[in-house]
Amino acid sequence: MSILPFPSFLDDVKEKGLRKAVVEGVNETVERITAGMNIQDIREAMRGDAPSRRPNPRLQPHADGFWMHMRPGYYHQDMTGVYPTFRLGWLSTYFVVFETITGLLLMFWYTPSPEIAYGNMLNILSNVPLGQFMRDMHRLGAEAMVIIVALHMMRTWITGSYKKPRQFTWFTGLLLLVITGLLSFTGYLLPWDQLALWAVTIGASMAEATPVIGEQVNLIVRGAPELGANGLLRFYLLHVLALPLFLFIFTGVHYYKVIIHGHSLPPQAENIGEDTAKRVPLDKRVYFIPDILSNEILWIAVTTLIMTVLCIWFYHAPLENHADPQVTPLGTTAPWYFLWIQGALKLGDKFFWGIFFPTAALGLLAAIPYLDVTPSRRYAHRRWMLTAAMFLVSFATVLSYMGLPEFAVATSAETEILHEITKEPAHNAVGAARTIPFDQAVPGMYTTEQLHTLEGQSTRDAVAQFEEEITTVPMYASESVFNTMVTDLGVAHLPAGQIPSRFSVVPGDAPELLAVLEELDEEIEHRASELPNAWGAMIVVPWQDNLRRIDLVISWDTVVIEAGVPQYNADGTPQYVYQIDEETGEPVLNELGEPVIHRSIATAHIYLHEDSAYFD
Repeated sequence: MSILPFPSFLDDVKEKGLRKAVVEGVNETVERITAGMNIQDIREAMRGDAPSRRPNPRLQPHADGFWMHMRPGYYHQDMTGVYPTFRLGWLSTYFVVFETITGLLLMFWYTPSPEIAYGNMLNILSNVPLGQFMRDMHRLGAEAMVIIVALHMMRTWITGSYKKPRQFTWFTGLLLLVITGLLSFTGYLLPWDQLALWAVTIGASMAEATPVIGEQVNLIVRGAPELGANGLLRFYLLHVLALPLFLFIFTGVHYYKVIIHGHSLPPQAENIGEDTAKRVPLDKRVYFIPDILSNEILWIAVTTLIMTVLCIWFYHAPLENHADPQVTPLGTTAPWYFLWIQGALKLGDKFFWGIFFPTAALGLLAAIPYLDVTPSRRYAHRRWMLTAAMFLVSFATVLSYMGLPEFAVATSAETEILHEITKEPAHNAVGAARTIPFDQAVPGMYTTEQLHTLEGQSTRDAVAQFEEEITTVPMYASESVFNTMVTDLGVAHLPAGQIPSRFSVVPGDAPELLAVLEELDEEIEHRASELPNAWGAMIVVPWQDNLRRIDLVISWDTVVIEAGVPQYNADGTPQYVYQIDEETGEPVLNELGEPVIHRSIATAHIYLHEDSAYFD
C-alpha cells in the first residue's frame, strides 16, 4: 500500500531502504538524461573498460538521444587522428555554438538603433562586467569561424570527399560557407562605428551592379538610399534571426548526410572506386563514447584556451569613432573575407567582377562533384583537381591583396601625411597631433625649417630667414607664399586675423609639440620624391577658453604624378608643374627668364580640448 495516495519515492524507500532507493533513483535519472547509459556504464567508459552490459549501452544514446543521434556510434580507426579531417568540421560546429552563446550574452546590452548602438558598445566595453572580453571573444570567434569553414571546404576538395555519394553534402557545406560569411558581414555593422559603416557600405554597394534590379536590391539591403536606422535594423535581424535559422537548419542537414554516408576515409585507405565508409570492420571500430567524445572535448578546451589567451593579451575588437555618413575614412575597405571581391572590382566592369564573377565562382564550386568524374580519390590520380585547388587559393590571395587600399589606389603624399598625424582614434592608434597635452599646445606659428639650421646658425635665425623668404612677394607673382597659405587657411575657416603674424621657435617647455613637428618633418623627407623642396608648419591658435585649434600645413613644388608615381625627365630631374598665365596661357617666367614652378599647399586641422586625454 502506497504511503501517499499515489506511487512515490517514499514507497521505494519503504521497500528497498533509503540508500538503495536513492542510488537506483539517481541511476534511473542519469540513464534518462544520457538516453541509455547508467552510472556504471559511464564509469566503465571513463576508465576505458569494456562495457559489462549487452547490447553495448554506449550505442544506445545514438539511437534514442536527440543530440547524439546526429553523431555516428563509432568511427573508422583511420578517421580518429588529426589527418585527414584535422577536426575542422567539429571546430566549425563548435564555433556555431560558441558564437550563439557569446552573441546572446551581448544581445542583453545592445539596441539596434543608430542613436543608441554606439553608446551600447561603449557601455559594454566600460561598464558591463567582462563586456570587452565577451565582445573580443565573439568578434575573434566570428573571424575564426570564417577561416575554419573555408579550410574545411578546402580539405574536402583536396581529399576528394565530395565524390559520389556525397555531392549534396558538399553542396550543403558550400551553403554553410556562404551563410557564415554573411553572418560575419551582417554583424560587422552592429557596432555602428566608422569602420563598420564604411566597410559595410562598400560591401553592400556591390548590389548596385546587379542589372535591372540593382537599385531595388540595394534599397532592400540598406533600407534607404544610405545606411541608417532601417539598414541597421535589417542587418541586426538578419544577424540574430534569419541567418542563424538557416545556419542551424543546414548544419543539421549536413550532419544528417554525414551520418547517412559516413566519414570518407583517407584516399589511400580505400580501393579505387569503392566507398567503404559505412562498412567498418569490428577490429577497426573506435566508439564515439568515450574515445571520440573525450578527444572532441579536448579540442574544444584547447581552442577555447587559445582564444582566451589571445583576447586577454593580444587581441581586442576595434571600435572607432561614431559612424558618420558625411566623413569617409582614408583607406576604407570591405571586411577582409570580401577583399577578393573588392580586388576583382579593380580589374574592370563592376557588374562582371562584382556580381557575375563571384556568382560564377560559387556555381563552379557547387558543380565540382559533377565535373570531377574520376573514380579515384588518390592524390596521384587527381593532379588536375589539386592544381585547380592551389590555383584557387593563389588567385583568391592575389585578389585579396589587390583589394587592399594600397593597391592601385593612389592617395597623394600630402594627404597621407596629414591624415597620419591628425587621424582620429582607430585600431588602438591615434594621430600624433591629438596626443599633445593642452598646456604644451602653446599658441604660435612654427615651421619644420627650425630643424634645418646651417652650421653656426641659430634656430631663431633659421626661422627668421625662412619667414623672410615666404613673406617676400616675387616680381613675377601677385602675392607671397605666406599670403597664399593664409588664403587657403581661410578656406578651412581659420580667419586671417587669428593667424600669428610671425613664425616662432617651439618653446622649450613644449617637448610634445616639438615631437609632432619633428614627425611632420620626417614624413615630408620620407616622401621627398613626391614633395620636393617641401616644408611644413604648425599653427596653434586659441579657439575657446578650453579649446585650441591646431592647423598643419605642407607646401611643396608641384611635380607630375601618374598612378601615384612622380615622373622624371630623361636627365633625371623631376617633371615640374609650372605656373600658367591666365591671360596668355603661357608659363610664368621669373626674372631670369625661367618658368616658375607651381607651389602647392595642403592643410588639415584638429581641435584640442583641455580635457583631452589621448596623451595619457
